[in-house]
Amino acid sequence: MTLSSQKPTVALLCGGRSSEHSISLITARGVLGAIDYEKYNVVTIGITRDGRWFLTDEDFLNRLLKENALADFPAEGKQVFLPLGGGDNRLRLIDSKDETHVEMGPAIDVVFPLLHGPFGEDGTVQGLLEMADLRYVGCGVASSAIGMDKHFMKVAFEAAGLEVGPYEVITHRQWVQNPDQARERIQALGYPVFVKPARAGSSFGITKVNSAEQLDAAIEEAHKYDPKLVIEAGILGREIECAVLDGHRSANPLASHPGEIVMMDREHSFYDFESKYVSKTSAETRCPADLPTDVAQQLRELAVEAFLAVDGEGLCRADFFYTEDGHLVINEVNTMPGFTPISMYKTMWENTGVSYAQLIDELITLALERPLGLR
Repeated sequence: MTLSSQKPTVALLCGGRSSEHSISLITARGVLGAIDYEKYNVVTIGITRDGRWFLTDEDFLNRLLKENALADFPAEGKQVFLPLGGGDNRLRLIDSKDETHVEMGPAIDVVFPLLHGPFGEDGTVQGLLEMADLRYVGCGVASSAIGMDKHFMKVAFEAAGLEVGPYEVITHRQWVQNPDQARERIQALGYPVFVKPARAGSSFGITKVNSAEQLDAAIEEAHKYDPKLVIEAGILGREIECAVLDGHRSANPLASHPGEIVMMDREHSFYDFESKYVSKTSAETRCPADLPTDVAQQLRELAVEAFLAVDGEGLCRADFFYTEDGHLVINEVNTMPGFTPISMYKTMWENTGVSYAQLIDELITLALERPLGLR
């Protein structure tokens, strides 16, 4: 596939089928407000919760989110279908009121999948784009899948020699066949523990468990989002994050100045969904984080190692615990972090000297440089 013009056409994908649907819409609104329209033609595609794709634009998203900050994208307008290979990168458009009429849409040079969670950030959409011979921003199929699954992510970190906190994985089969054994494995970690869906983000379904009496309810809550669970031992330490940006072609990835999340009230004992997106007082982000120079540098190097451990491409945000005894323990990476005006990924790069618009441009440029097919 060749580029369609000297001014590339970028297709932004937002919404999607995961529990992070509304967060994705907010992310897209932020990117649409910062992207350089002098440099790129922009096509925006909203994906409904049941997986249908429709054309939309910045004005529509602004109206939708003004009415409801956690809105769902509606199934209306022109439905979008991707070409599947053959060198033709033009979208197919079908009017939802007249499904017999197929219109040829714009040719797409690169896709920016601003999708969070399963069916967007987990390799599924990336695989679809690979089959359509479309370049896209961010990690490939395998690295997206690993970066979405907290179990296999930790396995990759351990194989790379990164320090990982104690954890257990409880599959649906294990919980159904022998729940008592699963409880024993969890309790061996010691309380508190964090019960998490293995493949969800934005802190959906996560519960801090302080005693055995709270465990089953936490497991039931996590099972609403994923049949596979990761249970992590509580780690006493500061929550430090670092943004990673891929290098051009074979150059080494770059890491931002680290940032820190500080909980400000007792009602929120960890950085949950409400702290991230609802409450304006429960958590504070500090960037750059107040760290000794050598620790900050070590953390930046470890963030790049974490990115490489999952075979990352494009970008990721790496999250660590900095313990009282000076250890940097990797918690997770996020292969498509939020791009809202207050998101840490954007903020950390701004504090490292890269503006929001420059960051978007850099990510698109990296995607356009990347060859199609196996890399």
